[in-house]
Amino acid sequence: FALYALQHRGQEAAGIATSGGRVAHIHKGLSLVSQVFNEENVSYLQGRLAIGHNRYSTTGGVRLRNAQPYLIETALGPLGVAHNGNLTNAPALRRELFDKGVGLTSSSDSEVITQMLAGPPGGTWEDRIAAFMERAQGAYSLTILTRNAVYAARDPWGFRPLCLGHLENGGWVAASESCALATIGATFEREIEPGEIVRLDENGVTAWQGAEPADELALCIFEYIYFARPDSLLGGQSIHRVRRCLGAQLAREHPVEADMVMGVPDSATAHAIGYAHQSGIPFGEGLIKNRYIGRTFIQPDDRLRQRGVALKYNTLSESLRGRRIV
Repeated sequence: FALYALQHRGQEAAGIATSGGRVAHIHKGLSLVSQVFNEENVSYLQGRLAIGHNRYSTTGGVRLRNAQPYLIETALGPLGVAHNGNLTNAPALRRELFDKGVGLTSSSDSEVITQMLAGPPGGTWEDRIAAFMERAQGAYSLTILTRNAVYAARDPWGFRPLCLGHLENGGWVAASESCALATIGATFEREIEPGEIVRLDENGVTAWQGAEPADELALCIFEYIYFARPDSLLGGQSIHRVRRCLGAQLAREHPVEADMVMGVPDSATAHAIGYAHQSGIPFGEGLIKNRYIGRTFIQPDDRLRQRGVALKYNTLSESLRGRRIV
């Protein structure tokens, strides 16, 4: 259900890995959450610990071997990794693994992370996660599945979001966005800080600083503009409210004479409402969206984006004809 709530963050693949202590299980596939999972394969995912992932490909193509989570066996037991972000030094880290004789099955930097965590240095997962954070450069929000705990870690720059929630039954959950917490009845506790590592286990939550936060944090502005869901909280602010404020500021900076303000559904709707409210120009609809077409910006290439947009939108001609539109 949490992956359903985060479907807007990735549409190409979905997966879940679970651990019951001694044995780990995984199921993943190329498609939407509703098509990857059914009652039969979900019932196979036994255990009290779990991580899940929706894939939006940045590094690595749309292939099953690049789908997440990754799940392997290590000297410390099962290791599952789900990663949101992009390592800027992934090519150098890949070469180091090859030089050590470690083979890789995919082109994804997320598998590089998995293999770095699987090997030394460090006799504990805490040591290994900290050692990885010393070497990694770029964006990574991680959930890490082990035999006895789930770890969540965020890069020192805070490029990508990661938050912590509390379930009514006493369980704990980490997620990319707070909207996933609401869907499963969890209470939003706080955002996981840049450079922080959080351990979730039968004793609750333990948190510590795995790496010093960067002097200048770098939360991706596109989360506010497009990527995050409007009902999520990010950086202590409502996404919907930020988008309305951005639209209002645009109206202050670039006032124009027009007949109607419209947004391209759905991400731009709040921006358009803010612009309309500030400018006094009426808000209206000019595009009708096909609800059965997913997000088009996060398609893997421009050809698919253009095809998706053509399928997704139709104009409301009577609203647009002869009118000046913002």
